[in-house]
Amino acid sequence: MSQLARIYVPPRSAMQSGRGKAQGWVLSFEPGERQRLDPLMGWAGSGDTNAQVSLHFNSREDAVAYAEARGLAYEVEEPKPVRIKAKVYADNFRFGRTDNWTH
Repeated sequence: MSQLARIYVPPRSAMQSGRGKAQGWVLSFEPGERQRLDPLMGWAGSGDTNAQVSLHFNSREDAVAYAEARGLAYEVEEPKPVRIKAKVYADNFRFGRTDNWTH
């Protein structure tokens, strides 16, 4: 039984507003078994070590080639387009403005 590998572009963190360092694709595996509580410590865990693997690639083609070379079942998630709305400080003082202040 082969686990499903997921190939995707990771989302930007909440601290990023631009497109910088948003390149790169990640191949990670879906969980192969359900997590269970450890009776002694009470931590959640499983025997599936592939869930801890996360491989980074420069392009989508590299990630797909890696999965196909190793015979992995994979699913590619296309990235959502990033829309950045330009803000101008002078708009805070525009006549007839209905928005809240941006600072």
